[in-house]
Amino acid sequence: MLQTPPRSRVAIVVKGYPRLSETFVAQEILGLKRLGVAFDIVSLRQPTDEKTHPVHDEIAARPLYLPEYLYTEPLRVFRGWRAARRLPGYKAALKLFLKDWRRDPTPNRGRRFGQALVLAAELPQDTGLLYVHFLHTPGSVARYAARMRNLPFGVSAHAKDIWTIPAWEKTEKLGDCAFLVTCTAANAAHLKGLAPDPSRVGLVYHGLDFSRFPEPHGRPEGLRDGSDPADPVRILSIGRLVDKKGHAGLIEALSRLPADLSARLDIVGGGPLKKELAALAGRLGVGERVRFLGSMAQAEILRLYREADLFALNCRISDDGDRDGLPNVLMEAQSQGLACLSTDVSAVPELLIDGETGLLAPPDDTATFAGALERAVRDPALRARIGRAGLARVRSTFGAEAGIEAVRRRIESVLSAPAPR
Repeated sequence: MLQTPPRSRVAIVVKGYPRLSETFVAQEILGLKRLGVAFDIVSLRQPTDEKTHPVHDEIAARPLYLPEYLYTEPLRVFRGWRAARRLPGYKAALKLFLKDWRRDPTPNRGRRFGQALVLAAELPQDTGLLYVHFLHTPGSVARYAARMRNLPFGVSAHAKDIWTIPAWEKTEKLGDCAFLVTCTAANAAHLKGLAPDPSRVGLVYHGLDFSRFPEPHGRPEGLRDGSDPADPVRILSIGRLVDKKGHAGLIEALSRLPADLSARLDIVGGGPLKKELAALAGRLGVGERVRFLGSMAQAEILRLYREADLFALNCRISDDGDRDGLPNVLMEAQSQGLACLSTDVSAVPELLIDGETGLLAPPDDTATFAGALERAVRDPALRARIGRAGLARVRSTFGAEAGIEAVRRRIESVLSAPAPR
């Protein structure tokens, strides 16, 4: 008699892998690997970044790439359907998909089901849990595939995936998942309010792996105060060039600084708004003071943190509801003793306490943001004080180990539970 293999592995489902903008996901995967969790990585998209992060090399895993667009691999999708329709939960998954389709009749919804067919058909037999990062599209693919295979699924929810999908979809996924973790208290409160069982929702900060961001010893407390055009205050911002990062407002704030202040802004990150932002800087007369550095490797970014005088991230809520959760770059900057200026969006105030461990302004309030920027540029003693306080807070409260262990416990609890009949 054939024995069913023990369901001991986890399929970690992500949007794309590897991705520089989602190193927090890779950091968690590596942490789970170090804790002995057996897993396979499943990616909905092929990689597009030209560079990778050192953490990806340490993970050393070859992902299962699903068909990004179904028409590119029709035979694979057909084979997936032929295999999946024999699975015990196929009819239930199809019924679930058709219910969703009636409320969201989009090509993306159809692609989710097609990817789920391939995933359900190609999952290793010893898979016991699908654990998916992002509640929206990846969450749907994992949910449909889990239903086909009669497997539980868990979710790690972050930012856009929470705030850009309808309440009905969040509520139903929360009702089906074994657990959901999210990285901000604001997210957790919102999701608990929609969940049929609020106890399934947990707050788990991503935190930092401080071995990658060692504490700077003897960080020079620069005396730049904007008075010397030959030695301007160095402002750093890191983030994809997309609307929610608020680069346009940051550039406008820089242009509002008084003429007697000298400051330079370096922006790290790629994205679709580069030409638009460069043109804006030119129109506002600060084109020569703004540098777009593109995507950079971690070692280069660490050097920039240590050379900068101020870190600025002008987070905002986009028109479609997209927003940051708790930006890793703020924690990274603080880990190097760098003073931070941002806005009170999502979980940023959970990290930056205005006037103590950072400076905050309301979102979409360029005048207030510019005033805080001027204050920080003029006052190196203020920057040094909040930089030291931010360093102490991030190291005491926002380490990665506790969060990864919390995720591991949830995974092991699901894997050790009796398999559904």
